[in-house]
Amino acid sequence: MTPQQVAQLILQGLPGAVADVRSDDNVHFESRVISELFAGKRPLQRHQLVYSALGDLVGGEIHALSIEALTPDEALRAVPGR
Repeated sequence: MTPQQVAQLILQGLPGAVADVRSDDNVHFESRVISELFAGKRPLQRHQLVYSALGDLVGGEIHALSIEALTPDEALRAVPGR
């Protein structure tokens, strides 16, 4: 899997989201996902939404995935200088 493929799967599973996925080896991935769907959800629930979008690939082709899951407002506050 490439980072672009992982991002595309996330976007298909979470319509309207923004996903930035990176990997040095195409097995271990880091993601930053921004979605309105995360509003009012705990971190575990947010991660479950992302994992759900990736299905059985997690633990297989996607050996490891770190997730930063933010609402759009949280993402704006996380940007330095805003």
